[in-house]
Amino acid sequence: MRVVIAEDSALLRDGLVQLLGMRGVEVAAAVGDAETLVAAVAEHRPDVAVVDIRLPPTRTDEGVRAAVRLRADHPGTGVLLLSQYVETTYAAQLLADGPAGVGYLLKERVVDIGEFVGALERVAAGGTALDPEVVSQLLGASRRRSGLDTLTPREREVLALMAEGRTNHAIAEAFTVSQRAVEKHVANIFTKLDLTYSDTGNRRVLAVLRYLRSTA
Repeated sequence: MRVVIAEDSALLRDGLVQLLGMRGVEVAAAVGDAETLVAAVAEHRPDVAVVDIRLPPTRTDEGVRAAVRLRADHPGTGVLLLSQYVETTYAAQLLADGPAGVGYLLKERVVDIGEFVGALERVAAGGTALDPEVVSQLLGASRRRSGLDTLTPREREVLALMAEGRTNHAIAEAFTVSQRAVEKHVANIFTKLDLTYSDTGNRRVLAVLRYLRSTA
């Protein structure tokens, strides 16, 4: 797996390069600003770009704007935002075109490099990796506007884990229940959100997008 990193903190940037290298991840470039990030992705065509939201010069939203640009220009490259803050507007902006190949993790909650590499692998494979706190705030901000208030607490928990990119099997393990029980919760979510079966639509993705898009 090849990645490009955009992080303005030299200490964190170099630390990520070393830690990922120890796990066999190739870091093609590690840069400190958004414009250099865009150029590095165009040159190296990585599997994933790891992007801090707040990059120079203003350290406001340069990172996420660059991430949206990368999603448009390089759809085969996954994007994983790495931030100190939960920015629901920015998260929704990045996820507006769909959650596939997108991640959003909080720096202070990344405590296991193995789990971080696992998140990178999911995003590189077209999956999703969202910190539970990010999912919680997105879900809470949009529940009343998206029909999610009809879901039971457990169904909302299942939807939150779906948004993290977890399979039914992984959700069953997280709750210590059978996979059949999870499948029933997922079916209820589809029914309550009026997501009917379609050969051309992925109801799992649409369920996640129902609240992510409503925060944009």
